[in-house]
Amino acid sequence: MPEIAVKVDNVSMKYTLMSGRINSLKDLFIQALNRKITYEEFSALTNVSFDIAKGEVFGIVGLNGAGKSTLLKIVAGILKPTTGNVVRNGSLVPLIELGGGFNGELTGVENIYLNGMLLGYSKKFIKEKIDEIIEFAELDKFINTPLKNYSSGMKARLGFSIATLVKPDILIVDEVLSVGDHKFKEKSEQKMKSMMGSGTTVLFVSHSIEQMKNMCDRVLWLEHGLVKELGPATEVCDKYKLN
Repeated sequence: MPEIAVKVDNVSMKYTLMSGRINSLKDLFIQALNRKITYEEFSALTNVSFDIAKGEVFGIVGLNGAGKSTLLKIVAGILKPTTGNVVRNGSLVPLIELGGGFNGELTGVENIYLNGMLLGYSKKFIKEKIDEIIEFAELDKFINTPLKNYSSGMKARLGFSIATLVKPDILIVDEVLSVGDHKFKEKSEQKMKSMMGSGTTVLFVSHSIEQMKNMCDRVLWLEHGLVKELGPATEVCDKYKLN
């Protein structure tokens, strides 16, 4: 039996949605007074279960709104499921919202320290690795400029460079390989492959089905928050393309 890195057990996620058209706080207040606000329950995920073996590259496919990002955030510990449990064995780095902890008023260098420390790196470790981060992100000319002047691609490159600085036991990747220009996409994909080849367990979402087929061992197909299929990457991806 292979060692389990991630176990998702009967996970469901429900949200309460407010119905009706509300354009301002005033509208909300008036409708609340008149008891015209109604609520409905939306199920983003329903009874999702799977295991990921240590060192496995595990993909998730599905249309927009299928529940992919919600599931990744639950596995990463960013969201708490309504019901069910997730067990993670080892250190985890989520490449989900790159630069989510950045501050636009601070420079690139200052944000490296801020984001790195949020990921659990020590100040000493970041100082030792800062040149490596800047070089990989290709931002040496802009690194002392406030982040509010960066493009979204520049921020994503910096976030990717910080997050992949160390080799975690578990890496969660959500569309990260689509950031930046063609050259950086190739470089970030090579970085990902080297991490995969060194035993890191990867949970991976991409809109590129060919990328999923090439990089994943197994793939989970989500549809309307339900598991439609789970199996070998090529088999599930081919069925998904025909859907």
